[in-house]
Amino acid sequence: MKIKTGDRIFFLGIGGIGMSALARYARKQGAWVSGYDRTATEITDELIAEGIPVIFKDDPELLPDQLDLVVFTPAIPNDSLLLDRVKKLNIQLLKRAQLLGVLSESEFTIAIAGTHGKTSITALTAWILHQAGIHITAFIGGVSKNFNSNLVLDENPNVFVVEADEFDRSFMYLKPDMAVISAIEADHLDIYGDATYLCDAFREFANRLPEDGYLVLQEDQNLRCNAHLLCYGFSKHSATRAQNIVVRPEGQYFELVFPDKNTIKAFLPLAGKHNLSNALAAASVAWLYKVIPETIAAGLASFKGIKRRFDIRVNQRYFYVDDYAHHPTEIKACLQAVRSLFPNKRITAVFQPHLYSRTRDFMADFARSLEAIDDLILLDIYPARELPIPEVSSEKLLQMINLTDKKLARKEHLLELIDQQRPEVLVTMGAGDIDRFVKPLEKMISQW
Repeated sequence: MKIKTGDRIFFLGIGGIGMSALARYARKQGAWVSGYDRTATEITDELIAEGIPVIFKDDPELLPDQLDLVVFTPAIPNDSLLLDRVKKLNIQLLKRAQLLGVLSESEFTIAIAGTHGKTSITALTAWILHQAGIHITAFIGGVSKNFNSNLVLDENPNVFVVEADEFDRSFMYLKPDMAVISAIEADHLDIYGDATYLCDAFREFANRLPEDGYLVLQEDQNLRCNAHLLCYGFSKHSATRAQNIVVRPEGQYFELVFPDKNTIKAFLPLAGKHNLSNALAAASVAWLYKVIPETIAAGLASFKGIKRRFDIRVNQRYFYVDDYAHHPTEIKACLQAVRSLFPNKRITAVFQPHLYSRTRDFMADFARSLEAIDDLILLDIYPARELPIPEVSSEKLLQMINLTDKKLARKEHLLELIDQQRPEVLVTMGAGDIDRFVKPLEKMISQW
Protein backbone atom coordinates (compact mmCIF):
# COMPACT_ATOMS: atom_id res chain seq x y z
CA MET A 1 0.00 0.00 0.00
CA LYS A 2 1.20 3.49 -0.89
CA ILE A 3 -0.38 6.83 -0.06
CA LYS A 4 -0.70 8.81 -3.24
CA THR A 5 -1.78 12.21 -4.51
CA GLY A 6 -5.52 12.71 -4.26
CA ASP A 7 -6.20 10.11 -1.55
CA ARG A 8 -8.70 11.38 1.01
CA ILE A 9 -7.68 10.27 4.50
CA PHE A 10 -9.29 11.01 7.85
CA PHE A 11 -7.45 10.50 11.17
CA LEU A 12 -9.51 9.71 14.28
CA GLY A 13 -7.35 10.99 17.15
CA ILE A 14 -5.16 13.15 14.94
CA GLY A 15 -3.76 15.09 17.91
CA GLY A 16 -1.78 12.10 19.18
CA ILE A 17 1.96 12.28 18.66
CA GLY A 18 2.04 9.16 16.47
CA MET A 19 -1.12 10.02 14.57
CA SER A 20 0.00 13.57 13.81
CA ALA A 21 3.26 12.25 12.32
CA LEU A 22 1.32 9.92 10.03
CA ALA A 23 -1.05 12.73 9.07
CA ARG A 24 1.90 14.93 8.15
CA TYR A 25 3.45 12.09 6.18
CA ALA A 26 0.24 11.48 4.23
CA ARG A 27 -0.09 15.17 3.41
CA LYS A 28 3.50 15.29 2.14
CA GLN A 29 2.62 12.38 -0.15
CA GLY A 30 -0.10 14.54 -1.73
CA ALA A 31 -3.13 13.18 0.10
CA TRP A 32 -6.00 15.36 1.31
CA VAL A 33 -5.84 14.94 5.08
CA SER A 34 -8.26 15.89 7.85
CA GLY A 35 -9.03 14.58 11.30
CA TYR A 36 -10.79 14.61 14.64
CA ASP A 37 -9.63 14.97 18.21
CA ARG A 38 -11.43 15.46 21.49
CA THR A 39 -9.74 18.73 22.45
CA ALA A 40 -7.58 21.38 20.86
CA THR A 41 -3.87 21.13 21.72
CA GLU A 42 -0.61 22.62 20.54
CA ILE A 43 -0.32 19.76 18.06
CA THR A 44 -3.79 20.28 16.58
CA ASP A 45 -3.10 24.02 16.35
CA GLU A 46 0.06 23.23 14.37
CA LEU A 47 -1.77 20.80 12.07
CA ILE A 48 -4.44 23.40 11.32
CA ALA A 49 -1.74 25.98 10.60
CA GLU A 50 -0.16 23.46 8.19
CA GLY A 51 -3.45 23.23 6.27
CA ILE A 52 -4.92 20.09 7.84
CA PRO A 53 -8.56 20.64 8.97
CA VAL A 54 -9.36 19.28 12.44
CA ILE A 55 -12.79 18.93 14.05
CA PHE A 56 -13.37 18.66 17.80
CA LYS A 57 -16.90 17.27 17.96
CA ASP A 58 -17.74 13.57 17.75
CA ASP A 59 -20.46 14.23 15.19
CA PRO A 60 -20.95 11.87 12.21
CA GLU A 61 -22.42 14.74 10.18
CA LEU A 62 -18.97 16.39 10.21
CA LEU A 63 -17.26 13.39 8.59
CA PRO A 64 -15.90 14.42 5.15
CA ASP A 65 -17.38 12.82 2.04
CA GLN A 66 -15.73 10.32 -0.31
CA LEU A 67 -13.04 9.14 2.06
CA ASP A 68 -10.59 6.48 0.86
CA LEU A 69 -9.16 5.61 4.26
CA VAL A 70 -9.80 6.27 7.94
CA VAL A 71 -6.98 5.75 10.44
CA PHE A 72 -7.75 5.49 14.14
CA THR A 73 -5.83 5.30 17.40
CA PRO A 74 -6.65 2.80 20.18
CA ALA A 75 -7.43 5.81 22.38
CA ILE A 76 -10.67 6.30 20.42
CA PRO A 77 -13.48 4.69 22.48
CA ASN A 78 -15.60 1.96 20.94
CA ASP A 79 -18.74 4.08 21.37
CA SER A 80 -17.37 6.89 19.20
CA LEU A 81 -20.10 8.12 16.85
CA LEU A 82 -17.57 8.95 14.14
CA LEU A 83 -16.03 5.49 14.35
CA ASP A 84 -19.47 3.89 14.17
CA ARG A 85 -20.34 5.90 11.04
CA VAL A 86 -17.10 4.86 9.33
CA LYS A 87 -17.83 1.19 10.00
CA LYS A 88 -21.35 1.50 8.60
CA LEU A 89 -20.09 3.25 5.46
CA ASN A 90 -17.64 0.40 4.87
CA ILE A 91 -14.69 2.78 4.40
CA GLN A 92 -11.26 1.16 4.64
CA LEU A 93 -10.33 1.39 8.32
CA LEU A 94 -6.84 0.87 9.75
CA LYS A 95 -5.28 1.21 13.17
CA ARG A 96 -2.40 3.65 13.37
CA ALA A 97 0.03 0.77 13.88
CA GLN A 98 -1.39 -1.13 10.91
CA LEU A 99 -0.80 1.82 8.60
CA LEU A 100 2.73 2.25 9.92
CA GLY A 101 3.42 -1.41 9.32
CA VAL A 102 2.07 -1.32 5.78
CA LEU A 103 4.04 1.82 4.87
CA SER A 104 7.32 0.44 6.18
CA GLU A 105 7.10 -3.12 4.85
CA SER A 106 8.75 -2.34 1.51
CA GLU A 107 11.67 -0.39 3.05
CA PHE A 108 14.62 -1.30 5.25
CA THR A 109 13.07 -0.74 8.68
CA ILE A 110 14.76 0.01 11.98
CA ALA A 111 12.18 -0.42 14.76
CA ILE A 112 12.93 0.90 18.24
CA ALA A 113 11.05 -0.61 21.16
CA GLY A 114 11.17 -0.69 24.95
CA THR A 115 9.07 0.37 27.90
CA HIS A 116 11.47 3.27 28.48
CA GLY A 117 13.73 5.32 26.21
CA LYS A 118 12.35 4.45 22.80
CA THR A 119 11.45 8.03 21.82
CA SER A 120 14.91 9.34 22.68
CA ILE A 121 16.63 6.45 20.89
CA THR A 122 14.44 6.94 17.81
CA ALA A 123 15.25 10.66 17.67
CA LEU A 124 18.97 10.08 18.27
CA THR A 125 19.13 7.35 15.62
CA ALA A 126 17.28 9.48 13.09
CA TRP A 127 19.58 12.44 13.75
CA ILE A 128 22.82 10.45 13.42
CA LEU A 129 21.71 8.72 10.20
CA HIS A 130 20.47 12.02 8.77
CA GLN A 131 23.77 13.70 9.64
CA ALA A 132 25.58 10.83 7.93
CA GLY A 133 23.78 11.65 4.69
CA ILE A 134 21.50 8.61 4.80
CA HIS A 135 18.04 9.44 3.46
CA ILE A 136 15.45 8.42 6.02
CA THR A 137 11.81 8.49 6.93
CA ALA A 138 11.41 8.66 10.71
CA PHE A 139 8.31 8.53 12.87
CA ILE A 140 9.24 9.80 16.35
CA GLY A 141 7.03 9.60 19.44
CA GLY A 142 7.97 13.13 20.44
CA VAL A 143 9.06 16.40 18.87
CA SER A 144 12.77 16.28 18.05
CA LYS A 145 14.39 19.68 18.62
CA ASN A 146 16.89 19.00 15.84
CA PHE A 147 14.13 18.49 13.27
CA ASN A 148 11.50 20.58 15.10
CA SER A 149 9.05 17.81 14.24
CA ASN A 150 7.93 14.27 15.04
CA LEU A 151 8.35 13.37 11.35
CA VAL A 152 11.50 13.25 9.24
CA LEU A 153 11.01 12.78 5.52
CA ASP A 154 14.17 13.11 3.46
CA GLU A 155 14.08 13.19 -0.32
CA ASN A 156 14.09 9.69 -1.82
CA PRO A 157 14.32 7.88 1.53
CA ASN A 158 15.45 4.26 1.70
CA VAL A 159 15.39 3.65 5.45
CA PHE A 160 12.41 3.74 7.83
CA VAL A 161 13.20 4.58 11.47
CA VAL A 162 10.08 3.94 13.52
CA GLU A 163 9.18 3.95 17.18
CA ALA A 164 7.69 0.56 17.97
CA ASP A 165 4.99 0.93 20.63
CA GLU A 166 4.17 -2.02 22.88
CA PHE A 167 0.82 -0.54 23.92
CA ASP A 168 -2.07 -2.57 22.49
CA ARG A 169 0.59 -4.87 20.95
CA SER A 170 1.01 -2.27 18.22
CA PHE A 171 4.59 -3.27 17.41
CA MET A 172 3.36 -6.62 16.12
CA TYR A 173 2.34 -4.92 12.88
CA LEU A 174 5.98 -4.15 12.11
CA LYS A 175 8.43 -6.52 10.45
CA PRO A 176 11.79 -4.84 11.06
CA ASP A 177 15.17 -5.58 9.52
CA MET A 178 16.89 -4.21 12.60
CA ALA A 179 15.41 -3.58 16.05
CA VAL A 180 16.26 -2.08 19.41
CA ILE A 181 14.81 -3.15 22.75
CA SER A 182 15.87 -0.76 25.49
CA ALA A 183 13.92 -2.05 28.46
CA ILE A 184 11.30 -4.64 29.31
CA GLU A 185 9.45 -3.70 32.46
CA ALA A 186 5.90 -4.15 33.69
CA ASP A 187 3.57 -1.54 32.18
CA HIS A 188 0.28 -1.44 30.28
CA LEU A 189 -1.08 -4.14 32.56
CA ASP A 190 -4.56 -3.01 31.52
CA ILE A 191 -3.66 -4.56 28.14
CA TYR A 192 -1.39 -7.46 29.12
CA GLY A 193 -2.77 -8.35 32.55
CA ASP A 194 0.57 -9.68 33.74
CA ALA A 195 4.23 -8.75 33.22
CA THR A 196 4.90 -12.25 31.88
CA TYR A 197 2.64 -11.64 28.89
CA LEU A 198 4.35 -8.31 28.26
CA CYS A 199 7.73 -10.07 28.17
CA ASP A 200 6.28 -12.67 25.80
CA ALA A 201 5.14 -9.87 23.49
CA PHE A 202 8.64 -8.36 23.35
CA ARG A 203 10.07 -11.78 22.62
CA GLU A 204 7.56 -12.27 19.82
CA PHE A 205 8.43 -8.82 18.46
CA ALA A 206 12.15 -9.69 18.46
CA ASN A 207 11.44 -12.90 16.58
CA ARG A 208 9.85 -10.92 13.77
CA LEU A 209 13.41 -10.06 12.74
CA PRO A 210 14.93 -12.10 9.90
CA GLU A 211 17.76 -14.47 10.79
CA ASP A 212 20.30 -12.12 9.19
CA GLY A 213 18.83 -9.13 11.05
CA TYR A 214 20.14 -7.54 14.23
CA LEU A 215 18.63 -7.01 17.66
CA VAL A 216 20.30 -4.21 19.62
CA LEU A 217 19.55 -5.05 23.25
CA GLN A 218 20.18 -3.21 26.52
CA GLU A 219 22.63 -5.34 28.52
CA ASP A 220 20.33 -6.00 31.50
CA GLN A 221 17.58 -7.57 29.40
CA ASN A 222 17.35 -11.36 29.26
CA LEU A 223 15.98 -11.99 25.80
CA ARG A 224 17.04 -14.20 22.93
CA CYS A 225 15.85 -14.40 19.34
CA ASN A 226 16.82 -15.95 16.02
CA ALA A 227 18.56 -12.80 14.76
CA HIS A 228 22.08 -11.59 15.54
CA LEU A 229 22.41 -9.96 18.96
CA LEU A 230 24.37 -6.83 19.90
CA CYS A 231 24.26 -5.66 23.52
CA TYR A 232 24.97 -2.14 24.75
CA GLY A 233 25.51 -0.75 28.22
CA PHE A 234 28.18 0.12 30.76
CA SER A 235 29.80 -3.21 31.59
CA LYS A 236 32.87 -4.61 29.86
CA HIS A 237 30.71 -7.44 28.51
CA SER A 238 28.65 -5.10 26.29
CA ALA A 239 29.64 -4.80 22.64
CA THR A 240 28.92 -1.06 22.65
CA ARG A 241 29.69 0.68 25.91
CA ALA A 242 30.60 3.95 27.62
CA GLN A 243 33.61 4.18 29.90
CA ASN A 244 35.50 6.89 31.81
CA ILE A 245 32.33 8.95 32.14
CA VAL A 246 32.64 12.52 33.43
CA VAL A 247 29.45 14.42 34.28
CA ARG A 248 29.51 18.20 33.88
CA PRO A 249 26.71 20.81 33.99
CA GLU A 250 26.79 21.01 30.18
CA GLY A 251 26.51 17.25 29.68
CA GLN A 252 28.45 13.99 29.82
CA TYR A 253 31.94 13.30 28.46
CA PHE A 254 32.89 9.68 27.90
CA GLU A 255 34.78 7.19 25.78
CA LEU A 256 32.56 5.38 23.32
CA VAL A 257 33.70 1.81 22.67
CA PHE A 258 32.31 0.10 19.55
CA PRO A 259 31.89 -3.65 18.95
CA ASP A 260 35.13 -3.77 16.92
CA LYS A 261 36.96 -2.25 19.97
CA ASN A 262 37.42 1.07 18.19
CA THR A 263 37.26 3.78 20.86
CA ILE A 264 36.48 7.46 20.40
CA LYS A 265 36.00 10.41 22.74
CA ALA A 266 32.37 11.51 22.80
CA PHE A 267 30.06 14.05 24.41
CA LEU A 268 26.31 14.01 25.05
CA PRO A 269 24.70 17.36 25.97
CA LEU A 270 22.06 15.66 28.16
CA ALA A 271 22.03 14.73 31.84
CA GLY A 272 21.24 11.33 33.28
CA LYS A 273 22.62 7.82 32.96
CA HIS A 274 19.41 6.80 31.17
CA ASN A 275 20.11 9.33 28.40
CA LEU A 276 23.67 8.02 28.02
CA SER A 277 22.24 4.51 27.70
CA ASN A 278 19.89 5.77 24.98
CA ALA A 279 22.87 7.29 23.17
CA LEU A 280 24.67 3.92 23.24
CA ALA A 281 21.64 2.25 21.64
CA ALA A 282 21.54 4.80 18.82
CA ALA A 283 25.31 4.56 18.35
CA SER A 284 24.98 0.77 18.04
CA VAL A 285 22.37 1.07 15.31
CA ALA A 286 24.44 3.63 13.40
CA TRP A 287 27.57 1.46 13.69
CA LEU A 288 25.67 -1.54 12.32
CA TYR A 289 24.54 0.67 9.44
CA LYS A 290 28.22 1.42 8.68
CA VAL A 291 28.25 5.03 9.89
CA ILE A 292 31.83 5.97 10.81
CA PRO A 293 32.61 6.58 14.52
CA GLU A 294 33.48 10.26 14.03
CA THR A 295 30.08 10.94 12.47
CA ILE A 296 28.34 9.05 15.27
CA ALA A 297 30.18 11.11 17.89
CA ALA A 298 29.36 14.34 16.05
CA GLY A 299 25.69 13.38 15.93
CA LEU A 300 25.58 12.71 19.66
CA ALA A 301 27.35 15.98 20.46
CA SER A 302 24.93 18.03 18.32
CA PHE A 303 21.76 16.35 19.59
CA LYS A 304 19.41 18.96 21.06
CA GLY A 305 16.98 16.59 22.72
CA ILE A 306 13.22 16.12 22.56
CA LYS A 307 10.41 18.24 23.86
CA ARG A 308 9.11 16.80 27.13
CA ARG A 309 12.09 14.42 27.53
CA PHE A 310 14.26 16.01 30.23
CA ASP A 311 13.42 19.25 28.48
CA ILE A 312 15.25 22.13 30.16
CA ARG A 313 12.96 25.15 29.80
CA VAL A 314 14.64 27.66 32.15
CA ASN A 315 18.29 27.59 33.23
CA GLN A 316 19.03 30.94 34.83
CA ARG A 317 18.74 31.93 38.48
CA TYR A 318 15.91 29.40 38.65
CA PHE A 319 15.90 26.01 36.90
CA TYR A 320 12.88 24.35 35.30
CA VAL A 321 12.81 21.01 33.50
CA ASP A 322 9.79 19.24 32.04
CA ASP A 323 9.63 15.49 31.48
CA TYR A 324 7.15 12.94 30.11
CA ALA A 325 7.95 10.52 32.97
CA HIS A 326 4.79 8.60 33.89
CA HIS A 327 6.18 5.27 35.15
CA PRO A 328 8.05 4.84 38.48
CA THR A 329 11.29 3.88 36.73
CA GLU A 330 11.11 6.95 34.47
CA ILE A 331 10.40 9.22 37.45
CA LYS A 332 13.40 7.77 39.28
CA ALA A 333 15.68 8.32 36.27
CA CYS A 334 14.45 11.88 35.74
CA LEU A 335 14.91 12.87 39.39
CA GLN A 336 18.34 11.25 39.58
CA ALA A 337 19.39 13.33 36.58
CA VAL A 338 18.13 16.52 38.23
CA ARG A 339 19.85 15.63 41.50
CA SER A 340 23.13 15.03 39.64
CA LEU A 341 22.95 18.59 38.32
CA PHE A 342 21.89 20.15 41.63
CA PRO A 343 23.11 17.95 44.50
CA ASN A 344 22.77 20.74 47.08
CA LYS A 345 19.59 22.50 45.95
CA ARG A 346 16.00 21.97 47.01
CA ILE A 347 13.99 20.20 44.30
CA THR A 348 10.25 20.68 43.85
CA ALA A 349 8.33 18.33 41.57
CA VAL A 350 4.83 18.51 40.14
CA PHE A 351 3.52 15.09 39.13
CA GLN A 352 0.31 14.22 37.33
CA PRO A 353 -0.43 10.46 37.51
CA HIS A 354 -1.53 8.99 34.18
CA LEU A 355 -4.31 6.37 34.15
CA TYR A 356 -6.17 4.93 37.11
CA SER A 357 -5.00 1.42 36.22
CA ARG A 358 -1.31 2.37 36.12
CA THR A 359 -1.64 4.25 39.42
CA ARG A 360 -3.30 1.20 40.99
CA ASP A 361 -0.77 -1.28 39.60
CA PHE A 362 2.31 0.70 40.71
CA MET A 363 1.04 2.70 43.69
CA ALA A 364 3.87 1.68 46.06
CA ASP A 365 6.52 2.11 43.35
CA PHE A 366 5.24 5.60 42.54
CA ALA A 367 5.43 6.51 46.22
CA ARG A 368 9.04 5.32 46.55
CA SER A 369 10.23 7.05 43.36
CA LEU A 370 8.67 10.38 44.35
CA GLU A 371 10.45 10.35 47.71
CA ALA A 372 13.68 11.33 45.94
CA ILE A 373 12.68 15.00 46.02
CA ASP A 374 12.20 17.63 48.70
CA ASP A 375 8.79 19.06 47.89
CA LEU A 376 5.95 17.36 45.98
CA ILE A 377 2.88 18.87 44.37
CA LEU A 378 0.55 16.08 43.26
CA LEU A 379 -2.22 16.66 40.72
CA ASP A 380 -5.33 14.58 40.16
CA ILE A 381 -5.04 11.43 38.05
CA TYR A 382 -5.35 12.06 34.32
CA PRO A 383 -7.89 9.43 33.18
CA ALA A 384 -7.16 9.44 29.43
CA ARG A 385 -9.21 6.52 28.06
CA GLU A 386 -10.30 5.18 31.48
CA LEU A 387 -13.16 5.56 33.90
CA PRO A 388 -12.36 6.04 37.61
CA ILE A 389 -11.47 2.95 39.65
CA PRO A 390 -12.80 2.79 43.23
CA GLU A 391 -10.18 3.37 45.93
CA VAL A 392 -7.63 4.66 43.40
CA SER A 393 -6.85 8.35 43.79
CA SER A 394 -4.08 10.91 44.15
CA GLU A 395 -5.14 11.31 47.78
CA LYS A 396 -4.35 7.66 48.46
CA LEU A 397 -1.03 7.93 46.64
CA LEU A 398 -0.08 11.02 48.63
CA GLN A 399 -0.70 9.19 51.91
CA MET A 400 1.84 6.53 50.91
CA ILE A 401 4.62 9.02 50.10
CA ASN A 402 7.09 9.51 52.93
CA LEU A 403 7.80 13.22 52.52
CA THR A 404 7.41 16.10 54.94
CA ASP A 405 6.55 18.64 52.25
CA LYS A 406 3.81 17.23 50.03
CA LYS A 407 0.43 18.49 48.95
CA LEU A 408 -2.42 17.97 46.52
CA ALA A 409 -3.26 20.74 44.08
CA ARG A 410 -5.94 21.45 41.54
CA LYS A 411 -4.73 22.28 38.06
CA GLU A 412 -6.46 25.65 38.13
CA HIS A 413 -4.39 26.64 41.19
CA LEU A 414 -1.02 25.32 39.99
CA LEU A 415 0.46 28.49 38.50
CA GLU A 416 -0.48 30.57 41.53
CA LEU A 417 0.97 27.97 43.88
CA ILE A 418 4.28 27.77 42.00
CA ASP A 419 4.50 31.57 41.88
CA GLN A 420 4.05 31.73 45.64
CA GLN A 421 6.68 29.06 46.36
CA ARG A 422 9.24 30.15 43.73
CA PRO A 423 11.26 26.92 43.92
CA GLU A 424 14.95 27.00 42.99
CA VAL A 425 14.59 23.81 40.96
CA LEU A 426 11.24 22.78 39.49
CA VAL A 427 10.37 19.56 37.67
CA THR A 428 7.04 18.82 35.99
CA MET A 429 6.29 15.19 35.12
CA GLY A 430 3.45 13.28 33.52
CA ALA A 431 1.91 12.04 30.28
CA GLY A 432 -1.46 13.77 30.59
CA ASP A 433 -2.42 17.38 30.00
CA ILE A 434 0.24 18.71 32.35
CA ASP A 435 2.04 19.73 29.15
CA ARG A 436 -0.39 22.67 28.87
CA PHE A 437 1.36 24.30 31.82
CA VAL A 438 4.88 24.10 30.36
CA LYS A 439 4.86 27.35 28.39
CA PRO A 440 3.02 29.38 31.09
CA LEU A 441 5.44 28.09 33.73
CA GLU A 442 8.42 28.82 31.50
CA LYS A 443 7.25 32.38 30.93
CA MET A 444 6.50 32.95 34.62
CA ILE A 445 9.75 31.48 35.95
CA SER A 446 11.83 33.39 33.40
CA GLN A 447 10.45 36.63 34.85
CA TRP A 448 11.26 35.90 38.51
